[in-house]
Amino acid sequence: MGYALKETEFRYRAYTEKGEWQKGSLTTNKNISIHEGSNVFHYGQALFEGLKAYKTKTGKTQLFRPDLNFIRINEGLRRLVAPELPEDLFFEAIIEVVKANQDDIPEYGKGQSLYIRPFVIGQGMNLGVKPSDEYLFSVFCAPVGTYFAGGLQALEFVTTDYDRASANGTGQVKVAGNYAASLYPRSLAKKEGYAGVIYLDPLTHSKIDEVGAANFFGITHDNVLVTPRSSSILPSITKKSILYIAEHMLGMKVEERPCFIDNVDEFKEAGACGTAAIITPIKSITHKGKVTQFGEGNVGPTVKKLYDTLVGIYYGDIEAPEGWIQEIK
Repeated sequence: MGYALKETEFRYRAYTEKGEWQKGSLTTNKNISIHEGSNVFHYGQALFEGLKAYKTKTGKTQLFRPDLNFIRINEGLRRLVAPELPEDLFFEAIIEVVKANQDDIPEYGKGQSLYIRPFVIGQGMNLGVKPSDEYLFSVFCAPVGTYFAGGLQALEFVTTDYDRASANGTGQVKVAGNYAASLYPRSLAKKEGYAGVIYLDPLTHSKIDEVGAANFFGITHDNVLVTPRSSSILPSITKKSILYIAEHMLGMKVEERPCFIDNVDEFKEAGACGTAAIITPIKSITHKGKVTQFGEGNVGPTVKKLYDTLVGIYYGDIEAPEGWIQEIK
């Protein structure tokens, strides 16, 4: 099962009818039956989101910035020429699934959470290269631990000549095809003993884009938090949150700008961030045989402070900025 600790019982399903989303419902059926000619199989009309539910010390269940997941999934649906999800349908599905699987939300103090996976696929017979006439929206969930084995520890990464996405392609939306394209370069890196790959910009291969399925950030020697700016990067909710925390809670200067791989030693610390990874410290980046190490090979103090602050907000131990938390009652 990989990242998931177990399967849960309930999931939510909704379908379109004549191009409009209909009210959905919970089901215990883990399997989906769709036509063999469905777009999801042949033309990749599929995208997903990822968010988490957390238990606080007082027993409350809360979501972290789900409004941004709603915005991002509809940006993706527009890109795939699929009908956008109504806000009430999206949140009904999320909340009903969390409530129905309440007993599987890990208790406070375990460092675990309930990962929630909403997704949309094109279905129905279609052998022409065009948008589907029918769609399925589903949400399922699973309790999870840490994405990388071993918890918060610095990991080694290597650059790749393969591209995750094209410069004006689907890199900015969470489509399934982006992840399919990442499997081969990741497998090569794993065989060489690395935790994963660093993708460079597809136009020039001179700037850092992403760290596998996560966003990159670095801390310069004069304590500025920098994240890449690129047309092929997924707009990470975790990265957006880290930028805010660094600037408004830790008093740091922040920048979104190109991060040139040949100038990566401008960073004293580096990390990868995303819903699954949260924050993963980067121990080193190997590029064309040259190894650049960060944080003296350990978890750097600023990365640790960002991690502790973000996780503290997740679990309700640190007061969140206004609008970041949605409690499920």
